[in-house]
Amino acid sequence: MKLIAAVDKNWAIGNNNKLLISIPDDMKLFRESTMGNVVVMGRKTLESFPNKKPLKDRINIVITRDLNYSVEGAIVCHSVEEVLEELKKYDTDNVFIIGGGSIYEAFEPYADTALITKIDYEYEADTYFPALPKMGWELVEESEEQTYFDVIYSFNVYKKVK
Repeated sequence: MKLIAAVDKNWAIGNNNKLLISIPDDMKLFRESTMGNVVVMGRKTLESFPNKKPLKDRINIVITRDLNYSVEGAIVCHSVEEVLEELKKYDTDNVFIIGGGSIYEAFEPYADTALITKIDYEYEADTYFPALPKMGWELVEESEEQTYFDVIYSFNVYKKVK
C-alpha cells in the first residue's frame, strides 16, 4: 500500500479542503501513479474533486462515518477495518491512499511506500500529512530540484524501515 501526497516544509497538505498549490508535474505524477489502480480517500477529499465525482479509470474507495452516504462510481466504507477488508480483493501494490490528513494517519501503519512531492515552502494550512522521517520512514529516492514558477520542489520516495 502506498501513500501519495504533495507536502510543504512542515508536511502540510491542505487548507480549507483545498490543495496548497497545484503543480502540473505533481498532478501528472499522481495521475500516472494511480491510473488503473485503487485509490482510498475520505469523503471530504472526494468532495474537493471537480463535480464531487470519483476519479476516472480507478477503483475509488471512500471512507466516511455517514452511514447513509453514497456516491455513484465509488465503494463506500465506514471504518478502516471495512476498507482493509475490501482491499483484500486487490494487490496491495496497486492501492494508493490519497487523503485527507486523518485518512493518511489511519492508513500509514499499513503502508510501506510513500510518493511525496516535497515543496520547499511553508504555506498556511489546516491539514497535515504524517511527518514520515519522525515515524521510522527513510528517504530512498529524491529527484533533482524542480521549479514551477518560483516554487521549488522535488519528487521523493520514502520506505518504511522494518
